[in-house]
Amino acid sequence: QGTMNNLTFGNEQYQYYETICSGAPAGPGFDGASGVHVHMTNSRLTDPEVLESRFPVVLEDFGIRRGSGGAGRWKAGDGTRRVLRFREPMELAILSGRRKVASFGVDGGAPGELGRNSVRRLDGAVETLEGCDQTTLQAGEAVEIVTPTGGGWGKRSD
Repeated sequence: QGTMNNLTFGNEQYQYYETICSGAPAGPGFDGASGVHVHMTNSRLTDPEVLESRFPVVLEDFGIRRGSGGAGRWKAGDGTRRVLRFREPMELAILSGRRKVASFGVDGGAPGELGRNSVRRLDGAVETLEGCDQTTLQAGEAVEIVTPTGGGWGKRSD
């Protein structure tokens, strides 16, 4: 995916840092894995039940974005979508890449999909966040992180 999707949030009482996984690129003779880290240790995210019991957040959604990995003879792994809704005001920062330039494919493989970051405000407006950005969220507002994906390998034979 070409990035680690570093997400931090906190206030005077709570602080949290996570890196959000995506899909691994394809290689000669193999498809990439979906929903894994490849730029650092394959660390696990905090279990939803633990996250929600220790921090004032609700994990609204976290899953694989089926079909999002770069196409090719060997397909890149699929990325993820993660949505966190806050129950208290929080400062939030995102440090992420591949929001403007996609991960390339190799030997005729297609590039991966771009990632995107956004905030859903209380009035229903959706505010786009840059790859490296920060904002304040009010209770009831949510952040959505859609992770970019790696590129495919080789031309498709069909």
